[in-house]
Amino acid sequence: MEIIARLIELKPDSADLVREWAGHLDAHREQALASLRCEGVALESWFSLSLEGKDYLLCYMRVDSLLESQQIAADSVNPVDAYHQQFKIDTWVRGAGAIGKLLVDLSPPQE
Repeated sequence: MEIIARLIELKPDSADLVREWAGHLDAHREQALASLRCEGVALESWFSLSLEGKDYLLCYMRVDSLLESQQIAADSVNPVDAYHQQFKIDTWVRGAGAIGKLLVDLSPPQE
């Protein structure tokens, strides 16, 4: 299991699109969860934050394999995935993101 945290810089004035995206995922929760199951994602959480006048998204994931998950998502025909891909094009600053390194994981062991 890989544990990933990614900080993504957003293009200016993306706040409305971020709210629409979050609402869309919530409204299509079952499709989104089905997609995550196919991708081997055990947990995916998104946070909105601002730092020094810039807006960011923070994504936290537990996934079997990030590389395999990304390949499956790229080939997906699930409409939620298509919506998410367009959201990324519309709002993410290309190349302005970072993947964090896990320092401590205090989650209970899986039985």
